[in-house]
Amino acid sequence: MIPSRSYPSTIAAPIDNEIVIKKSRFIAHVAPVGSPDDAEEVISRVKKQHWDARHNCVAMVTGVLGDQARSSDDGEPSGTAGVPMLEVLRRRELTDVVTVVTRYFGGVKLGAGGLIRAYSSATSEALDRAAPVRREMLTRVTLDVAHVDAGRFDNMLREWAPQHGARLDEPHYAAVATFELWVPPAELRQLTADIAAASAGSVVPVVGEDRILDVP
Repeated sequence: MIPSRSYPSTIAAPIDNEIVIKKSRFIAHVAPVGSPDDAEEVISRVKKQHWDARHNCVAMVTGVLGDQARSSDDGEPSGTAGVPMLEVLRRRELTDVVTVVTRYFGGVKLGAGGLIRAYSSATSEALDRAAPVRREMLTRVTLDVAHVDAGRFDNMLREWAPQHGARLDEPHYAAVATFELWVPPAELRQLTADIAAASAGSVVPVVGEDRILDVP
């Protein structure tokens, strides 16, 4: 068995969630991003939308391993907003995610502890509503199949892929039908055996590069 390592997850789509604490509104916007530049675009868009808010605090984690991070208190007392938000992202083992929590001040001061809980809760509750997307290292495998056998292999691979944690892309039809799968390394031997059995050894999988991909 080939050992596998785990990678931080991300989320499928942006989520907004609002909580109210002592008349202050905390509006959390959490979004998946592909890079720090993408995150900055999200931050700019939220700040433009909520230009009249007292604070737009930020936390982001990016990179395949979640090794890039940044946070901002945006005028709140140091360490009471951005860092607690960032800690929520870290605890949930997420990456390629940015969260902006907008605060409309309600006239009642919350104190340092109250702010930490508010910004943490706003972020956590938004993430509770987000759809997680797992990430894994997968290996590219291609199969060239004669057109006469394409339908049979298409059915077989569509059934095989979800059972083995693999991802099947749409086939490409030219001189032959080409199927492309992304397969967990530990399942490569099984795929090779199953293809050999299905084709009496006439179809040989071609193993390509490894990539870290989203696995719904």
